Amino acid sequence: MFKKILIANRGEIACRVMKTAKKMGISTVAIYSDADRNALHVKMADEAIHIGPPPANQSYIVIDKVMEAIKASGAEAVHPGYGFLSENSKFAEALDAAGVAFVGPPVGAIESMGDKITSKKIAQEANVSIVPGYMGLIADADEAVKISNEIGYPVMIKASAGGGGKGMRIAWDDAEAREGFQSSKNEAANSFGDDRIFIEKFVTQPRHIEIQVLCDAHGNGIYLGERECSIQRRNQKVVEEAPSPFLDEATRKAMGEQAVALAKAVGYASAGTVEFIVDGEKNFYFLEMNTRLQVEHPVTELITGVDLVEQMIRVAAGEPLTITQDDVTLTGWAIENRLYAEDPYRGFLPSIGRLSRYRPPVEIAAGPLLDNDKWQGDAPAGNAAVRNDTGVFEGGEISMYYDPMIAKLCTWAPTRDQAIEAMRIALDSFEVEGIGHNLPFLSAVMDHPIFIAGDMTTAFIEEQYPDGFEGVTLPDADLKRVAASAAAMHRVKEIRRARVSGRMDNHERVVASDWVVSAQGEDFEVHIDADPEGSTVRFADGSSLRVKSEWTPGDQLATLDVDGSPLVLKIGKITQGFRVRTRGADLKVHVRTPRQAELAALMPEKVAPDTSKLLLCPMPGLIVKIDVEVGQEVQEGQALCSVEAMKMENILRAEKKGVVSKINAGAGDSLAVDDVIMEFE
Repeated sequence: MFKKILIANRGEIACRVMKTAKKMGISTVAIYSDADRNALHVKMADEAIHIGPPPANQSYIVIDKVMEAIKASGAEAVHPGYGFLSENSKFAEALDAAGVAFVGPPVGAIESMGDKITSKKIAQEANVSIVPGYMGLIADADEAVKISNEIGYPVMIKASAGGGGKGMRIAWDDAEAREGFQSSKNEAANSFGDDRIFIEKFVTQPRHIEIQVLCDAHGNGIYLGERECSIQRRNQKVVEEAPSPFLDEATRKAMGEQAVALAKAVGYASAGTVEFIVDGEKNFYFLEMNTRLQVEHPVTELITGVDLVEQMIRVAAGEPLTITQDDVTLTGWAIENRLYAEDPYRGFLPSIGRLSRYRPPVEIAAGPLLDNDKWQGDAPAGNAAVRNDTGVFEGGEISMYYDPMIAKLCTWAPTRDQAIEAMRIALDSFEVEGIGHNLPFLSAVMDHPIFIAGDMTTAFIEEQYPDGFEGVTLPDADLKRVAASAAAMHRVKEIRRARVSGRMDNHERVVASDWVVSAQGEDFEVHIDADPEGSTVRFADGSSLRVKSEWTPGDQLATLDVDGSPLVLKIGKITQGFRVRTRGADLKVHVRTPRQAELAALMPEKVAPDTSKLLLCPMPGLIVKIDVEVGQEVQEGQALCSVEAMKMENILRAEKKGVVSKINAGAGDSLAVDDVIMEFE
């Protein structure tokens, strides 16, 4: 076995690989750019080597610099994680030439499967179902439009060397095909250094389901079930689960066998993933094979008890698999939510800054693999696990140079419903401040009836949030639970205030029992009966809720029991109440005396400033180009400019017809959020 491994990556995946390597007694080496000098993966490693400036194309994906680090460290093997150089055959060749083991598949498998065009041809020859499309290289936008018409709209325009949603566009007509082709080429060139594009039919009502395969260099290959990855935003996965709520055992077996057959056809040896699109009739079509570890691999580990990173390392060391297909058992259910540094209220645009607060929920090892040990037997009912793969820490900086994903929160439980409920509580318990993040959106998804029913497709976000995410309106029952909790917490706060002020020795007697709780446009008149065990909050309609909690004023997280059910609230300070965030909702909850509530109702509402004639930069980023001129009349939907942030090119469009009166920025300018790009008459 290897004594030292270099991890050619950063962030949460570098930390994840290090955990298993250390468990195996293997020393670890990190590489880092200027931006990552104080990063978590650097702190975790046994040694760390600097490799260059922040941009990935000047550091993490420069093969010569990584090879120099390998030589300097004396590492015997390299784990590439995912992204960056993980599917770069030239990097694998350089390692082989240097006598360093690549913790991944052979070069031939990377070349054939890593290229989407070649992989589809091989899949077709291996009798694997494929999506209709054009497998050749496409010269220009005119040819892209011609091919799209031959295939039939809608079509998917994809980067041949792509991954992670980069360089992908859906086109429904000639105009979108022309524009999408150029945008895909630009993104592909920037992200992968390869601007080749291909086009395939876009399957309607699609589900994205992938099969995890594991093969060794001795001809053995198995599949470890599937992962449902249908909830995607801009072709980037957001929520994954294993197994899929859609597949039956026969379809799972057929997909798994095809995936293994394809892997064996190219001499695959390592962990890999074969992705399929599955329609409403359970017909499945091969999309691509990812010749690396997937972002969402934890959910497979949680339901199988197999440490995929360990298996990759053992295969790279020449060991045969000790697991057969008959050994693979899918137990319970696992869900993964990707925590992104992005603002869901601004169209999910990237967010950067310092993590002034970062407190993940406590990890719980129960039942399945959390501590990377194989487990046996069924878990007791209600048993749940929480796992958080992360690469950041409180006080750390979220940079504009890299992918915006900062953590992967996973839960496992014996049933899907229990795993979802465990995830709801874990999301509410996750404290993140200082940057925009998608925790509210993830909570909303966990409560969405379509997700709960397991009936989602890859169009879920587009269809359910066509105007973007605008927050959550809590149902009446949940709002009442929040109101009762706020009233009980306010009483505790008032007791503390009375004690500090010294108004009376028996301070509880000076705290009122009657309050008006205002939240989400509703007023609740409540009366509180308190005792040493908690508070009974009685409403004007005659109903009551029993609230128990150990919350004390100043705590930013309140864990409560409301009528026997858990409720977790993130708490912030506002005048006469609390800012409360729970289940995707962000509420101002005021707790007032009846007289204060009467006067508050007379106060005028603050009017927001008018920005309708301004184009504001929605994210920190770099202006790629300006598409209009001063004095030009623009139409609704017309492209105004392009902004690049976190490796994604975003086209900003006119919301309505107007005339450009002033342009305040140009190509190459770096802008902050809400900087004015241009003004309109």
